[in-house]
Amino acid sequence: MLFLLALLVLTGCAASPQDLSGKMFTFPQETNTACVKLNTSQQTFSAVTVCHRSFTDLKRDHALFSLATPASANDYLIFWDDTNKEMEPHIKDRKTEYGRQDYKPNAWHSICSTWDSDSGLVQLWIDGQPSIRKFISSGSSIRGSTIIILGQEQDSHGGGFNAKQSFVGMMSDVHMWDYVLSPCEIHNYVDEQNFTPGNVLNWSALNFQIIGRVLLEEKVMTCH
Repeated sequence: MLFLLALLVLTGCAASPQDLSGKMFTFPQETNTACVKLNTSQQTFSAVTVCHRSFTDLKRDHALFSLATPASANDYLIFWDDTNKEMEPHIKDRKTEYGRQDYKPNAWHSICSTWDSDSGLVQLWIDGQPSIRKFISSGSSIRGSTIIILGQEQDSHGGGFNAKQSFVGMMSDVHMWDYVLSPCEIHNYVDEQNFTPGNVLNWSALNFQIIGRVLLEEKVMTCH
């Protein structure tokens, strides 16, 4: 009975949102298993903004944010193509490419992306610098049972991981909204000023599950 009670308490704690302010996830090695699953009850998105900060020295392809539904493994994917040196947003299994990005290794980067189903336009922001707006997919929302993964790229709903596409490094301050954030709000996020936290994923109240060797640590800051 005591064991069952302890198990219930642990399960309850695991399911409760946590304030991760000042913390980061560390992905210390290349695997096809280690990841963080981010939980949301929302199943329909007619627009999306995703922001996060990451730090890596990878010299290969890697996923930064992976949202899959049963209908589409790449419903909302942010992916770095190292061969072509370009950031690739994928929406509803379609992609576009942004080359010439200042995505330097061994540095913290703030990366935001937006998409709206009405216009079909996607836009990328790296360290507060906007890209051009490109058409990618319009006319229908992202819809279905949503699985959101950090650290791996989903080739199937919740799986199909490839170690050579895994993220190795640190990641922090993950937020997701179900609307397109204004440029001013994106700049506030980048500058770590007051901004409206994500209403889908909120780093200050995050419901998540760590799978495999991923560490939750104090965020490493650069001293001047």
